[in-house]
Amino acid sequence: MTTAHRPPPRVGVFGLLGSGNLGNDGSLEAVLGYLRAEHPEAAVDALCGGPEVVSARYGIPATRLHWYRGEYRTASRLGSIAGKGLGKLVDVVRTAAWVRRHDVVIVPGMGVLEATLPLRPWGFPYSLFLLCATGRLFGTKVALVGVGAAAIRDRATRALVRRSARLAAYRSYRDAMSRDAMRAMGVDTRRDEVYPDLAFALPTPRTSAPSGTPGGLVCVGVMDFHGGNDDRARAEEIHRRYLDGTTRFVRALVEDGRPVRLLTGDECDAAVVAAILDAVDSPLVTAAEATSLADLMKETAAADTVVATRYHNLVCALKAGTPTLALSYAAKSDALMDRMGLGAYCHPAREVDADRLLEQFRALEKRSAELRQTLAERNRLAARQLQGQFTALTAALFPANDHQHARTRQETP
Repeated sequence: MTTAHRPPPRVGVFGLLGSGNLGNDGSLEAVLGYLRAEHPEAAVDALCGGPEVVSARYGIPATRLHWYRGEYRTASRLGSIAGKGLGKLVDVVRTAAWVRRHDVVIVPGMGVLEATLPLRPWGFPYSLFLLCATGRLFGTKVALVGVGAAAIRDRATRALVRRSARLAAYRSYRDAMSRDAMRAMGVDTRRDEVYPDLAFALPTPRTSAPSGTPGGLVCVGVMDFHGGNDDRARAEEIHRRYLDGTTRFVRALVEDGRPVRLLTGDECDAAVVAAILDAVDSPLVTAAEATSLADLMKETAAADTVVATRYHNLVCALKAGTPTLALSYAAKSDALMDRMGLGAYCHPAREVDADRLLEQFRALEKRSAELRQTLAERNRLAARQLQGQFTALTAALFPANDHQHARTRQETP
């Protein structure tokens, strides 16, 4: 008896991918790795912020997320305001046409259900709503996989995020507080699961081991930090305090003779690196030029200790097994550090106190060997949990293909 031929599943990936944020691209890379390993027959393409980058780097066709190319620039002139407004209408048609061509669309990780950084409702929240609404309309399964969420005060943004989550066919979160936040916003989360961040599924690069002796390399991950969505009135004050405290900390390390390697996680962080290099004029301070999470992991794996702000800088350092101190700008950073056994080593990014930070740093280094063992254990657990995530994803999104693969394996001698 022959089995009817099934066309390969058409899978789309969606988000602010290829736009300069290494964490977002790392989540995409993890999902593409899963698809290529478990569903190599799938035809995959993207609707994303940086289609040229995604196509060149990952070898998949990609379409620009927004019709209007100035979507994320401030609109001050009449022409740009009109362009943005027209773009919102055009994107309804463009998104619907793209979604309709797919069986499944995956939103890989990212903080798509949160507003911990400045965000307007008619920006990405609107795009996500279009995706989920047209997915429901055309019967395309939309999966929010390992995403971050947080309580949102702005009514319009909260409404779009809540509706998007309700319309999705599948949801999983990168921490328990994200699931709790969606429950608090009125989403039924009883079937939603929590797994480690998708970046923990990426391979850990091999690199030379750190010296293990006092005075070794310190990686300091910086961020163009201006507070969150609710801090717009204090944005410049917050940024100035963050930059001043971080600069003083780097200077103190240099005065102790410690080599410092500055890391970024987004293109916009380059200005902070430049400011620190200018303020701390020393050959002991250098800047990395990472273009992927793999690059960041190599940098953090070679360090004795890491102090970092951006969420995925923390992920890279923790996955590399390097003792890490978080300059925490949101509860997600605290939750990640707690999950990995380093919950005691968090410092508020909004109130960087260089002297207190230096005390925490020295306390962290005293426990370095013990914490490396803890991180090794937590990383093994994360790998097992993410394998469970991908198994659940296959069952939810590719049940027919999964059963077909199972029969094929059973029939193969």
